Amino acid sequence: MIVLGLTGSIGMGKSATARMFAEAGVPVHDSDEAVHRLYAGKAAPLVEAAFPGTTKSGSVDRTKLAERVLGDAAALKRLEAIIHPLVRADADAFLARNRAAGAPFVVLDIPLLFETGGRDRVDKVVVVTASPDIQRARVLARPGMSEEKLASILARQVPDAEKRKAADFVIDTGQGFDAARAAVNAIVAKLVGDKAGKPA
Repeated sequence: MIVLGLTGSIGMGKSATARMFAEAGVPVHDSDEAVHRLYAGKAAPLVEAAFPGTTKSGSVDRTKLAERVLGDAAALKRLEAIIHPLVRADADAFLARNRAAGAPFVVLDIPLLFETGGRDRVDKVVVVTASPDIQRARVLARPGMSEEKLASILARQVPDAEKRKAADFVIDTGQGFDAARAAVNAIVAKLVGDKAGKPA
């Protein structure tokens, strides 16, 4: 089974691209979705113990948690030490299920693939990209986002140019949905062809 890592900096269109892989019939493990599930389940008591007052009715209150960790490198490290191993275990279970089901390849959607040393967990890497202007416009349109927050997030991410250099495939989401979907379908065809031992 080929494991394809999907990544990209904030605002590059990674979530939309992950949906396109899913629409093409490829099993996708979404790290952000896994975090949401964990925050509503087994991660909640651990987060509450580390950051008292950040959960409500057994679920993590993301707004309260963000207030506690954003801009505080030590707090962020503490949170990552709780969440990353849980997300990784969730992804491992996903891989095991799909391997047992005989899936030819799967996608691991990992927002910080390069930043968290995730390269060794995947066989190939797809990086989604867009121009800095498009990226900025997309991110600043999000509720509660500011120039300062964006600058702080980008400072913690490997620069887009470096990610593109390290990628096996690059999808430019700035060209619109149809072009991105065509790029996804071409990657699927190539990997299915490679898996079958014939050129796509």
